[in-house]
Amino acid sequence: MPGTAAEVLKKTRSELAPDANANPLVPLVAGGRASRETLAVLALEQHRVIPADRRAFLHLAQRAVEEPAAAGFFTMLAEGEERAAERLGAFTEACAVDDERRQAYEPLPGCQAYPAYISWLALNADPTDAVLAVTANFATWGTYCATIAHALREHYGFTDEACAFFDFFAAPAPALDEQAEAAVQAGLESGRLDEKRVYTYGRLLQAYEEMFWTSLTART
Repeated sequence: MPGTAAEVLKKTRSELAPDANANPLVPLVAGGRASRETLAVLALEQHRVIPADRRAFLHLAQRAVEEPAAAGFFTMLAEGEERAAERLGAFTEACAVDDERRQAYEPLPGCQAYPAYISWLALNADPTDAVLAVTANFATWGTYCATIAHALREHYGFTDEACAFFDFFAAPAPALDEQAEAAVQAGLESGRLDEKRVYTYGRLLQAYEEMFWTSLTART
């Protein structure tokens, strides 16, 4: 995998960027055409995704004993998931979901395929390869969150507090980007990065991301 870490990150994000029509739900939310029940299901699914991803990122950080830059990247991701969890409650309340419904909710398989694969990566992937795959996917996720945050205010009357979960992921994260670049640079120097594996991991992550939104759209 030739080039500097910055070039590799840019190339990977470009190659793994989803098709413009890959997400069927976000355009509906952007236009105010998604039902509030669909938003409620989105909140309920995120209550399963966020803690699962946090534990997976912590495990990747623990496994990266020989890759301190990658360990730092996944530690930062885990901390981010914890902060996101603190903001999720306000969105859930705005969707009129109470604790009783949240605890009784049965998750959609298509929505939980994504965190299941993140857990697979935590157990099986080289942490530096996972850095690249996850970074490419997070760029997509951040774009979706920015659109949703704007639409929730414009079309659904949600408060800033209720939108904070999406604002958090939509905001630039320069420290995380720097950590990702350091991890990729270390991987290049050590020869650990495997372009074929990274592409496979990233392609599957993007497919499971698409499955998440498609499964929610079916509930619209």
